Amino acid sequence: MTRPLVSIENLTVAYPLGRRILGDADMLKAVNNVSLDIPRGGFVGLVGESGSGKTTLGRAILKAAPITGGQIIYDNGTDQFDVGAMSKRQEKAYRKHAQLIFQDPYAALSPRMTVRDIIAEPIELLGLTKSRAETDEMVRDIASKCRLNLEHLRRYPHAFSGGQRQRISIARTLAARPKFVVADECVAALDVSIQADILNLLKSLQRDLDLTILFISHDLSVVAHVCDHVAVIYLGEIVEAGPTRQLFANPQHDYTKTLLAAIPSLDPDRKSRIPAFERGRVDVTKG
Repeated sequence: MTRPLVSIENLTVAYPLGRRILGDADMLKAVNNVSLDIPRGGFVGLVGESGSGKTTLGRAILKAAPITGGQIIYDNGTDQFDVGAMSKRQEKAYRKHAQLIFQDPYAALSPRMTVRDIIAEPIELLGLTKSRAETDEMVRDIASKCRLNLEHLRRYPHAFSGGQRQRISIARTLAARPKFVVADECVAALDVSIQADILNLLKSLQRDLDLTILFISHDLSVVAHVCDHVAVIYLGEIVEAGPTRQLFANPQHDYTKTLLAAIPSLDPDRKSRIPAFERGRVDVTKG
């Protein structure tokens, strides 16, 4: 059996709530005892409402959130990293394997840097090339794969639309040739007309570059379009996971049914066929 690229076991991410003069501070568990395997080459959706812990989980995998319990193992068959126990040197090496696509393409790009320099930055920081000419070659290659006009590499971000900026952001993420990418709500800030174009680009890049993608979203209709597997997170816990078609066709947990019921539909009777979600907290022990 093929090992998963990323294996998460009993992961907890907790933050202190204020300070106490005596004793330890109370802790907020943003992610609570989560176990999840992300298969090599998979396009895995992680869905949940705002505050469910999905972004925190994605950032923990990238060593950008504190791991207070459990373990995350990245294993591509050649290199292996215990994410929570990495040294600074190992962290730098891990950056070549795992990267993040940010949600907001307007805030993610420096207005003072040209598109060429934005894409080149991770290549130079990670020391992947030995000359400017070699760096430029890598920049042009990934820019082409992200369907960017090479004549625009000397322009600044303000000259581009939201969709074009997200292409630049994706090119920057992939410039270091990572094999694992966390896409955190990467189409949420875009117009609906542009979202499908960016999603299709991600699917194409996944295939052409042999990527594994964790796609974080609150929108199940988007997840259905691109993901082959999906995990549902609620109050910091994974309540249901499985192949996308199977989970959408036969959801087991009340919270999953509620998310599915919220998908817009032209069928006025569709929602009535899905059990209503009672207001308040869901019993996460069910399903």
